[in-house]
Amino acid sequence: MERPDWNSLSGIIGDLKRATAELPDLHKKMLKVTGTAWSDDRMIKAVVGPRGHLLELDIDPRVFRKPNSKALSAAIVQTVRLAVEDATRQSAEIIDETLPSDLRSGRLADGLDITKLVRSHDADVRLKEDEDDG
Repeated sequence: MERPDWNSLSGIIGDLKRATAELPDLHKKMLKVTGTAWSDDRMIKAVVGPRGHLLELDIDPRVFRKPNSKALSAAIVQTVRLAVEDATRQSAEIIDETLPSDLRSGRLADGLDITKLVRSHDADVRLKEDEDDG
């Protein structure tokens, strides 16, 4: 029977203790995250919270001079998506600062890449699901 490497195990336990001790601060930092994005034409501004929920949506009144509901809708969705990506990036940076380096890869059992899942937009996750089913 092979003996465990107690030094490595002790190091891992120490890393986990440090990471869990920082959880209250991590939680506070994560709750303060907001993502902000502007449309290409700077007519739409979206601000989302740490979970990607829309907090603010500013639409410049000039967009109504030449009404195009489909273009406006697409621009809003794209701008909100960019804001979510901004919030997600910030959250990932906060988590990476806290986690031990060997846990930052995001890979779990069966090749599940949790980081990729968390950083993916809902529309992309649904597309991937549809591809896997079909």
